[in-house]
Amino acid sequence: MSKRINMKDFQATLSEKLGSAAIAEPISTVLGVLIGEDRWLVHMNDVNEVLQMPKITPVPLTHSWFLGVANVQGNLYSITDLASYFGGAHTTIGQKTRILLVSPRFEVNSGLLVRRTLGIRNVTDFEPVNDGAHSQMGVAGIYMDRQGRRWYELNLQDLVKNEDFLQIAA
Repeated sequence: MSKRINMKDFQATLSEKLGSAAIAEPISTVLGVLIGEDRWLVHMNDVNEVLQMPKITPVPLTHSWFLGVANVQGNLYSITDLASYFGGAHTTIGQKTRILLVSPRFEVNSGLLVRRTLGIRNVTDFEPVNDGAHSQMGVAGIYMDRQGRRWYELNLQDLVKNEDFLQIAA
């Protein structure tokens, strides 16, 4: 014999569970990447797609950090070497090099070259570092992992809206 469920009690229980789920703090997943020699965290909702290296067409008279444009599924994306943009050495392109396509919600067709991906992480696995050293454009925060390694949080919204980033002409 099956157990009978009181519909009113069921709805009350369901409503209570939905309410507590809405109050609970969401778990934020991030993608770990290497930009130059530094470890970075990029929020998953800021990235539309992670690609292997597409064919990039260079654009003359642009900054050296601007690699050119790439056709991705019929859409043109500007491709930026983030390590070079942040003042480091140019990224050497290899088998593990990836392009992060910026989320369409930022309204720019931009791809960001990273040396390699380091996997999906949970921000609760990191401790914030409050040393005041993250005044650089594009850095939302600095964290330490359990092994004592420093990670920078990439603020894609600030980066892709920054005039210096958008001004590719040399």
